[in-house]
Amino acid sequence: MKLLSKVTVGLFTAALLFVGCGNDAKPTSQETVKPTISEESLGLRKTNLYAEEAETIGHQANYSTAVAGSGNMIKRAFQDAPPMIPHDIEGMLIITINDNQCTTCHMPEVAESMGATPLPSSHFTDFRPATSVNNEGRLTKNGKAIVNTTNVNMDDISIKSTGSHLAGSRFNCTLCHAPQSGDDLAVQNNFEPDFTNKDGASASSWSGTKLMEGLDTINGI
Repeated sequence: MKLLSKVTVGLFTAALLFVGCGNDAKPTSQETVKPTISEESLGLRKTNLYAEEAETIGHQANYSTAVAGSGNMIKRAFQDAPPMIPHDIEGMLIITINDNQCTTCHMPEVAESMGATPLPSSHFTDFRPATSVNNEGRLTKNGKAIVNTTNVNMDDISIKSTGSHLAGSRFNCTLCHAPQSGDDLAVQNNFEPDFTNKDGASASSWSGTKLMEGLDTINGI
């Protein structure tokens, strides 16, 4: 009986060893020929990203040195796209809520006389609902308790005019507006905008009426 047990254990061990050796078998030719993708092929420049050479670093940005008010203008990329800054902004940054030199020329009441693009009505509109937590610990927006951060009744949306004051969320102009470098693109841009307004390349279509299209929400406009 003991001899039979030893033979059984021996056969079982041999089977395990055989299976283990089988796992080390060479893969088929299909498995060994796997295409490799180099890091260089993933980038636009197709160069060694670890070598700080001119072709990898690229060209130095060539921003406009035109003074503000020179009348230069860059066409918008699409309808209501934030306009690019066509003039030099040296000395105008950093923008703070209490120090914003952009408003010197771009406020609607002075923009025309300064030859600047006027700020649209969207910049004088507060889209942020009054948000707080009530005594029951529930999130409230515009005085209404809501289960999630939004709901189908749009209680989380509000459109309130700030009058002649720039909305707090709009004071930092360079969050959306930036200078445009004059260098050639590494990749050609074939995008062609389809403006919904005839003057869409140079003017915003935002208005108090348009801001509320299709919205049934609190507003003060």
